[in-house]
Amino acid sequence: MDLAWISLAALLIVVVASCTIRLNPGVLSIVLAWVIVVWIAPAFETPGERSLGMRELVAGFPVDLFLTLVGVTLLFTQAQVNGTLDRVTFAAVKLCRGNVGLMPIMFGLLAAALASIGAGNIAAAALLSPVAMATAHRAGIPAFLMAVMVTHGAIAGAMSPVSPTGVIANSLLRERMNLVNLEWQLYAYNLAANLFVAFAGYFLFGGRKLFSRWFDGTADEAGQSTDGNNSIQRTHAVTLAVIAGLILLVVGFKTHVGMTALAGAAFLTLFRFADEGKAIQRMPWGVILMVCGVTVLTALLEKTGGADRLTDMIGHVSTPATVAAVTAFLAGVISVYSSTSGVVLPAFLPLVPRLAAEVGGSQLAIASALVVGGHLVDSSPLSTIGALCVTSAGVGEDRQVLFRLMLLWGLSMAVVGAGISWLLF
Repeated sequence: MDLAWISLAALLIVVVASCTIRLNPGVLSIVLAWVIVVWIAPAFETPGERSLGMRELVAGFPVDLFLTLVGVTLLFTQAQVNGTLDRVTFAAVKLCRGNVGLMPIMFGLLAAALASIGAGNIAAAALLSPVAMATAHRAGIPAFLMAVMVTHGAIAGAMSPVSPTGVIANSLLRERMNLVNLEWQLYAYNLAANLFVAFAGYFLFGGRKLFSRWFDGTADEAGQSTDGNNSIQRTHAVTLAVIAGLILLVVGFKTHVGMTALAGAAFLTLFRFADEGKAIQRMPWGVILMVCGVTVLTALLEKTGGADRLTDMIGHVSTPATVAAVTAFLAGVISVYSSTSGVVLPAFLPLVPRLAAEVGGSQLAIASALVVGGHLVDSSPLSTIGALCVTSAGVGEDRQVLFRLMLLWGLSMAVVGAGISWLLF
């Protein structure tokens, strides 16, 4: 056994532990990564030549993801504390005419539209998940159902030619494989697959029952009356303006969503439109640690060659009829714990010509399977999009239970993605 297999085994331990015990998976991931780097790696290295150490371990901490989660959750927690999200929730209820079953669908389609026009999947989820999850909590909608609709709605628009992920994938296809004019075809495949699983999951796990329920926005999940004052006051108007500014800057000027959100949060605090102390206390630090900690371990997995091991296995277990399904499955498994746009697509798309030559099959089919398989699993809370919904769950929601449900759902999407790829490609 070498470091690649040991790292894969550590990741498996974290997955099992996250589903069976209360220990924060992020803490366990960091500890296991430290044990591998400090105590196990030296036994596999040539004396005097260290390729892994604490510097490499710390470098695996996802600073960009951390800033995104902290910035977005702080801004929207401030909006929750000062009552702005309550007003937005009431407006969402009015838009759906009080029908509880329509609310998750509305947020899912809105996420798809926002991602498609250029915000991208992560920004769309970051902008909508706090409001959507707050609405779910107040209207008594299961958090899992709302999270499924919002995550897959955002992911559905990921491959838009004007979104960040679409730009990355289409550039790789054009530069590495000379495949051009496929932007809208890949976008359609990803859009259809994610909307299909979103609606299938929504109705399979109880969404149909919600259509018989109505909510007027004046009572919370427990049926307790709110103050009934849903008018937009100066504080709420300013907060909404800051959020609108965030959307404009992210979509129109491609600014960093986390840093822009932090700037908005600082503005609200400086001018006393929100209580920063209360907001920081209510932020879901446990979930942020959970996501970032697991990312440290997956970064180590890439350094030790564990991800390459999975890639090499594709050719040994594939045939021309199954290569798309197998590729989608392995891309999905890796994407559960890493970035689709930052890791899976850059790592796997360049392998498509070699796979097509060695195993057989169409380059377009294999590339499409990679896109669909890699994106479907991004609803996992170990991915940024799933994590945003878990961190935005309403006050009183059991976030660890929601984390487990979304993790199981995200893992199952690897199998679903393989099935869809086998049928379509």
